[in-house]
Amino acid sequence: AGGRRQAAGGRRRRDSGSGGADRQRCYQRQPAKAAKMVFYFEASGGYQIYMGKDKYENELLIKNGWPEDVWFHVDNLSSAHVYLRLPIGPVRKTFRETGRLDHIPEVLEDCCQLVKANSIEGCKKSTVNIVYTEWENLRKTANMADGQIGFHVQKKVVQVRDVARNREIVNRINKTKTEDHPDLAAQREERDLRLTRIRKQRAKEQAKQKKVELERMQAEKDARDYKHMFDDSAMMHNSDLQASNDTSAAVDFEEDFM
Repeated sequence: AGGRRQAAGGRRRRDSGSGGADRQRCYQRQPAKAAKMVFYFEASGGYQIYMGKDKYENELLIKNGWPEDVWFHVDNLSSAHVYLRLPIGPVRKTFRETGRLDHIPEVLEDCCQLVKANSIEGCKKSTVNIVYTEWENLRKTANMADGQIGFHVQKKVVQVRDVARNREIVNRINKTKTEDHPDLAAQREERDLRLTRIRKQRAKEQAKQKKVELERMQAEKDARDYKHMFDDSAMMHNSDLQASNDTSAAVDFEEDFM
């Protein structure tokens, strides 16, 4: 009987062990990945500013940024990575030529204020320095921690010194805040395809305009040659020919012409 109780007890232990393994497998299941959250803001003049919720979103923003983006950060302190998206056109052209945003000072101030307000240490300081550079100048290597970044060309990094908090600007920007869970990689791919189509269409139009111009220049050249061919000063009139029954002079003229 004792043996039977021990055997029964053994069976209970095996059953218990099997249930424990099931529970362990249940604990090891990974939760579904949450979509990355991005915060969007509207700056002065309708310019778009955006930033990630945390350092993990920052990694995706670094990877899937656009050449039109300008990156902002508090210098030498932890802060949000804030991006300004410049529309393709004169404003962006000036930035790419100068590397600075002095031509849109209100927008620059908005970005600096948002970065300072989203720095745990920076928001407590009376003033901070803010750095910014084009997205294409950001450098990310495999040995860097999440959210850590370097630069390809240090000289392209611009520093805005002694930025003090402007509560009015911060409140205005925060009122425009929206949240989204975008597919950043898909958005970048769509942007690239759209610009490729625009470039192809532009090249086609330029080739057409060049062809029209060449045809116009050729027509003008032909017209000049034709006019010269029949220049009145080089032509012989009937009065120059001998008025007689002898037509040799006319024949000679026609032969010379031909």
